[in-house]
Amino acid sequence: MIYYIIAAVIIGFDQLTKWLVVTQMEIGQSIPLITNILYLTSHRNEGAAFGILQGQQWLFYIVTVVVVIFLIYLLQKNGEEGRLYKIALALVLGGAIGNFIDRVYMGAVVDFVDVYIGSYNYPIFNVADSALVVGVIMIIIFTFLDEKRQEKST
Repeated sequence: MIYYIIAAVIIGFDQLTKWLVVTQMEIGQSIPLITNILYLTSHRNEGAAFGILQGQQWLFYIVTVVVVIFLIYLLQKNGEEGRLYKIALALVLGGAIGNFIDRVYMGAVVDFVDVYIGSYNYPIFNVADSALVVGVIMIIIFTFLDEKRQEKST
């Protein structure tokens, strides 16, 4: 149950921050938080990560529903996976649902965190994207460590 609460907190915080951006900023408006490093920039993304597959909403709907069902299955499964693995799944679940809500109700994902690293402007993202990335990285690390553990036990 705690993992669904984690996912719900991610969804709630994601939707709250996006609501604030949508209601308080014009699309394209940018507010510097740390000049030349971090900005709040109101942006809409009709594609996936880094703006790929623009306008393919039907594909995102199908993929998200399949992924959410699979994540719920993994969370329900009582395997050897530990708490950190299930927290990672919860982060991915919350992030996927957060962006799915945007796609359904607005036809695009609301992005607003705009980061510059030197002269590179990183693609604008949101809370759901952050949860997805952190969750996926955790799953990759867990999988890698689990494979190493299994190699040592054989």
